[in-house]
Amino acid sequence: MTIYFPYLEKDNRLTALHGSIEKMLYDPKQTSDWIGVLNDRAKPIIFSMARLDHVKNITGLVELYGKNAKLRELANLVVVAGYIDVTKSKDREEIAEIEKMHELIKQYDLHGQFRWITAQTNRARNGELYRYIADTKGAFVQPAFYEAFGLTVVEAMTCGLPTFATCHGGPAEVIENGVSGFHIDPYHPDQAAALMADFFQQCKEDLSHWKRISDGGLQRIYERYTWKIYSERLMTLAGVYSFWKFVSKLERRETRRYLEMFYILKFRDLVKTVPLAIEDRH
Repeated sequence: MTIYFPYLEKDNRLTALHGSIEKMLYDPKQTSDWIGVLNDRAKPIIFSMARLDHVKNITGLVELYGKNAKLRELANLVVVAGYIDVTKSKDREEIAEIEKMHELIKQYDLHGQFRWITAQTNRARNGELYRYIADTKGAFVQPAFYEAFGLTVVEAMTCGLPTFATCHGGPAEVIENGVSGFHIDPYHPDQAAALMADFFQQCKEDLSHWKRISDGGLQRIYERYTWKIYSERLMTLAGVYSFWKFVSKLERRETRRYLEMFYILKFRDLVKTVPLAIEDRH
């Protein structure tokens, strides 16, 4: 069964899951699986789904949303990430992010505009969740400080969901900025929030704007990221080069990606701590 496909394919939609999805998004009862309430169901949903750790930067997304009054006025925010109950996690980094998330909810008084759902493992329902968010004329956001490829970016775009994704790493290649989605810089959250607010404002004024970006994302996936395209390229490369040359080329590319990751996450900040050399004039 194909899990990720456009929201417009009505005959293939998993409508039997809509009841559980609606409950997950809108049930006012607070549970160990979700907290927060969305008071205005007419608003589009900003959606994100990732591990709850520092690099994935889900708390950064929540904070930039909380700070931007215009964005909060135009859209709700829903994140699927980690645990809600800090006692359920044994990972110190995740524990810190859980505690930070609860602090942000209180600090920015997000009740009524924000929903936090625990990590979901039902892939079929996750696929339909992307499409359900698309039905609200929402958007997907991948705010990581670095992402090697960006599988959720491809999943969201495949479902027709306009996507904002980090400019650091693979998503910068997946998305054509302003055509098939948008690049955001997690190191400049105010600019990212303003870009999202501008998008939803344009969608409010011109209903075709949302569909234009949605269609652009689908076109990008069809041109570059389907399994058929991948397999054909693999066979072509295997026919032109020897298998081991191709593998070694992949390894070099992966090495370059890891070097980029270490630069963005570690080296750049370390450089800032190095004192400038002062010339001794005596």
